[in-house]
Amino acid sequence: MKHSQFRASGVRLSVVSPDSPAAQYCLERYFEELAARFESGYDPALGISATPAELTPPQGYFVVATLDEEPIGCGALKCHAAHGEIKRMWVAKSARGLGLGARILLHLEDLARQRRLPLLRLETNKALTEAQALYRRHGFREVPAFNDEPYAQHWFEKALA
Repeated sequence: MKHSQFRASGVRLSVVSPDSPAAQYCLERYFEELAARFESGYDPALGISATPAELTPPQGYFVVATLDEEPIGCGALKCHAAHGEIKRMWVAKSARGLGLGARILLHLEDLARQRRLPLLRLETNKALTEAQALYRRHGFREVPAFNDEPYAQHWFEKALA
C-alpha cells in the first residue's frame, strides 16, 4: 500500500460549526491562498456571502477534513429553496493529490441529496484550474453566469439525481 493511500484513509470528514477553531483555521488558509493566487488579490467581504449563519444547519453545512485531528481541508454547502451552493472548497498544500477535494465535494453532494436539493451550483476563479478540473470530473458543467460574484469567471451546475 502506498504511503499516500494510507494517509488518505486516516482523513475524517465532519460537519462542524463555521465558527469552530478548525473551520476558522481552514478559512484563514483559504483566504490567504486566494489573495496570493488571484490577480486582483482577495477580500472575502466583496464576494457573495457565506456567513457562519448561512453555513450552519439547517441553512447550510461546513465540512472540515482532519488528519490526526489537524484540519487539512474544508468545503461548505449553502442551502437555497431550489438549489445548493458549494462554497469555500480548500485543501492544504501538504494534503493535495490524495483525492481529498473529491471526498469533500462528494460529502457536500450527499448532504444536498439528503436535503432533496435538485441542483448544485458553484462559481470559481480562472486561477483555480485544479478546482475547475475537479468539478468537471465530478459531473459539473459550465453554464452562463448566474450571479455577480466579482472574483468568478467560471460558473458550474450539476443536477442531482
